[in-house]
Amino acid sequence: MAERLDELTAAMADLTGTLESAPDNAEVFEAICGEAARVIEGADLASITLVRESGPETAAWTHNTAYALDQAQYAAGEGPCLRAAATGEVVRLSVSTASEEWPMFTAAAKEKGVGSYLAAPLWVDDQLSGAVNLFGYGAHGFEELDTKVLRLYTVVVVSVLRTARRYQQALQLAENLDAAMRNRAVIEQAKGILMAVHRIDEEQAMQRLITESQHTNVKLREVAARFVRDLTAG
Repeated sequence: MAERLDELTAAMADLTGTLESAPDNAEVFEAICGEAARVIEGADLASITLVRESGPETAAWTHNTAYALDQAQYAAGEGPCLRAAATGEVVRLSVSTASEEWPMFTAAAKEKGVGSYLAAPLWVDDQLSGAVNLFGYGAHGFEELDTKVLRLYTVVVVSVLRTARRYQQALQLAENLDAAMRNRAVIEQAKGILMAVHRIDEEQAMQRLITESQHTNVKLREVAARFVRDLTAG
């Protein structure tokens, strides 16, 4: 157990490092797949299912077999990964016992030589949810300890993903505020110049900018910036 926890700790350290340097979610999901297969004994393959408004999709996979088995479940509209994502419960099974409940998945798994399956829900927020899926070629069906380790792993993964999403949202908000402040500054500058040159009030100056924006089909900020640039250049 101590060795398993050490492996989990190392995997999470590597995943955190990837998250800090990864420019997009695709690379992060690939890392989640690889580390999940690393920390769970008997896991030969891994994939990440994400549930979108358009339906489930596989965001990352360690081998084409994992991808193919995910697609078989999506085509059938049912399977262990979809159940884990929908119920929030870990699904652990030996493929030989699942033929009655999930015949299409079972047939595809047997064809690929997969005998064991383990899936844990991955719920970050209303926009990001799914499951972490593990596949084993052996018929061991995984163990209860594997369930606990995978659940612990996904808890940490969810925490990391939530932190990353909050950071991205905060960064986007800061960029939007900065852009808004710059837009306001150039518009105020243009209004001030119009008021001084034409001896009009603030409302009239603003209306001239709006009218020009509508006539030229150019954004208000760009109209104001062009006006200031042309005047200062002249």
